[in-house]
Amino acid sequence: MGYFANAAQILIQFVFGAIIGLFVLRMLAEAVRADFYNPICQFLYRTTNPVLTPLRRVVPTFRRINLAALLVAWLVEVLKLVLLFALAAGVLPGLLGLVVMALAELIDFLLVLYLALVFAWALMSFLSVDAGHPLIPLVGRLVEPLLRPLRRRLPALGGLDFSPAVAMLAIVLARVLLVEPLFDFGRRLAL
Repeated sequence: MGYFANAAQILIQFVFGAIIGLFVLRMLAEAVRADFYNPICQFLYRTTNPVLTPLRRVVPTFRRINLAALLVAWLVEVLKLVLLFALAAGVLPGLLGLVVMALAELIDFLLVLYLALVFAWALMSFLSVDAGHPLIPLVGRLVEPLLRPLRRRLPALGGLDFSPAVAMLAIVLARVLLVEPLFDFGRRLAL
C-alpha cells in the first residue's frame, strides 16, 4: 500500500471512529440515565437526534438500550470496513463475513471505550480534579454499573479500591478471548 492509501486509511479510521463514538456514547448515556442537562450529554443529543429521531419510530428502545443508536453505530462500522477493504485489496468482502467483522469491531470499540473510561476514572480518583467539570459526573455515571458489582465482591484492602484494575483486566481478556476470535471468524467468512 502506498503513502496516500495509508493516509486515507488513517483518515477513514478517525472519521468513522468519531461518528461511532457519538452514537455509542449516546446509547450509553441513555442506558445509565446520565444527567440530561450535562453539556456533554446535550452535545451528544443535539448531534445524534437528526439521525435517531426518525429511526426511533421504526427501531424501539429495549430496556433503556437505544437500539437505533446501536444500529447506526453498527452500520457505520460496516461502511468503514467496506471502505477499508476496497482501499486495501480493491475487493469487497462477503456479506456474512462483513456483518460478523462489523459486530466484532463494534464490540471492540465498546470494550476499548470502557477501558479508557475506567482508567480515566481510576486516575481521577488519585488526582484532585475539579468535580464541577461536566466530564467527571458523566464518566462516573458510565463506569458505575461496571464497577459496582465488583466492589461488592472484592474486599477493601487497606482502603484501596481494586475494582478498576479487575475491570480493566476483564476488558483486556474479553478483547483477546471474544473479539479477536469473532473477528477472525468474520475474516474467514469474508474471504
